[in-house]
Amino acid sequence: AASRLQLSGLFFLLQILLILLFAVFVRYSPESNPGRCSPQLNCSRRSQDSGFQQPRFQDVHIQVLLSFGLLVAFLSRYGPGSAAISILIIAFAIQWAVLIQGFFYFFLNGKIYLGAQSMINADFCTAAVLISTGAVLGRVNPIQMLLLALLEVTLCTLNEYILLSLMGVSDSGRSLTVHTFGAYFGLMVSRFLYQPHKDRRKREERQDTGHQRDAFAVLGTIYLWIFWPSFTSATTVHDDAENWAVLNTYCSLVASTVATFILSPVLYEESTPRMVQIQDATLAGMAVMGMAGEMLVTPFGALLAGFLAGLISPLGFRFFTPALHSRLKIQDTCGVHNIHGLPGILGALLGTLLTLLATADTFGDRLELVFPLVAQGSRTITDQALIQLGALPLTLLLATLGGSLTGAVLKIKVLRCSPDAQYTENTVFWEVKLRNC
Repeated sequence: AASRLQLSGLFFLLQILLILLFAVFVRYSPESNPGRCSPQLNCSRRSQDSGFQQPRFQDVHIQVLLSFGLLVAFLSRYGPGSAAISILIIAFAIQWAVLIQGFFYFFLNGKIYLGAQSMINADFCTAAVLISTGAVLGRVNPIQMLLLALLEVTLCTLNEYILLSLMGVSDSGRSLTVHTFGAYFGLMVSRFLYQPHKDRRKREERQDTGHQRDAFAVLGTIYLWIFWPSFTSATTVHDDAENWAVLNTYCSLVASTVATFILSPVLYEESTPRMVQIQDATLAGMAVMGMAGEMLVTPFGALLAGFLAGLISPLGFRFFTPALHSRLKIQDTCGVHNIHGLPGILGALLGTLLTLLATADTFGDRLELVFPLVAQGSRTITDQALIQLGALPLTLLLATLGGSLTGAVLKIKVLRCSPDAQYTENTVFWEVKLRNC
C-alpha cells in the first residue's frame, strides 16, 4: 500500500508541476489571426490554425492514442497493463512536449504560444517515446517509463530542432526524428536494462499469446491503414503537398503488405502470414515514407519503396533480432528495430536520393514548399542532399547517446523491481508484489 501511495504521489507532484508551468508560460497562440503572428514565432514552420482541418488534426491524436496503444497490448497478462500505461505516457509526454518544444519554436516575450501545430508536434514527439517503450515493454515499471518519457521528449526535441530548424532538413513525415530516433533510443535503453538471468526459451514462451496477439494486431493494423496517412501529411503546408504524402503512403503500405505475403512463407513454415506480421509490414511501409512522402513524383517509386520495406521487416525478425540478442545483448520486445529503425534509415536514404533528383521541372511550385532554401537560391540541390544524408548519422548519434544516458538512469537500483523469478516481464505491474519496486 505504501508503494502504491508513493507512485500516486509522484504522479500528483508531476501533474501539479506541469499545471504550474503551463500557468506561467503557456498561452493560446494568436496564429489564427495572420496579422498578429510575429516572425519571431517561426511562423514559416507552420500553417495557420485554420489550415489544420479538424479531421486531420483529430486523426493524428487517434493514431497516437489507439494505434500505438493496441500495438503494445500483446504480451500475455501484460496486455491490459501495457495499454493503460501507454495512455499514461501519452498524457504526460504531450504536456511535457508542449513545454519543451514551445521553448524552441513558439517562445516570445516570455510566453509559449499554443496552437494546432504545436499540439501536432507534441504528438510526433510522443510517438517517438511510444516507439522506444516498445523495445523495453514488459521490463520497465511505470516510474521508469515516465522518466524515459521525460528524458526522451527533451532529447527528441533537441534532435528535431537541430535537423529541421538549424540544418533545414526536409522530414515532414518524420522518418528520422520519430521512427529512427525512437527505435535506436529504445534499443540503447534496452541494452542497459538487459537481464542475463532470463532464458531466451522461457522468454519466448511467456510472450507467446496466440490468438490474443493476433486480435490486437487486427485492430491495430486497421487503425494504421485509416489514420497513418494523416499522420504522415500533418505538417505539410499545402493541399497539393498533402495529397502527395497521403497517396504515396497508401501506395507504400499496400506494396509492403504484399511483400510480407511473398517472403513470410519462405522464412517460416506457415503458408499464410500471421496478422502480427502484416501489422509489422504496415508499419514498415509507412515509416519508409516519412521523409520521401512529399518528394516522390511517381506512384511506382512509392510502390517500390514500400515493397523493399516489406521485405526488410520479416528479414529483420528472422535474422537481425536473434543477432541483437545474442551478440549485442539487446532484448527488443516489439521488434522496433525491424519496423521503425531499418525502414526509417531506408526512408532517409531514399529521401536523400530524391533530393538529388529534385528540380523545378519535376517539382514545380512544390519545390518551394519542400526545399525552401533551394527555391530561394541560398542552397544548391547538392548541398541540400548532403545535409539530408548527414542528418542520418547525427540522429543515430543523438539517439544512441540519449538512450545510453536514459538506460543508465533507469538502471539505478532504487528504480528497478526485484530480480526474483516472480517478476516476469509479461506480468501486469499491479499484479506483481511490489516490495521495493
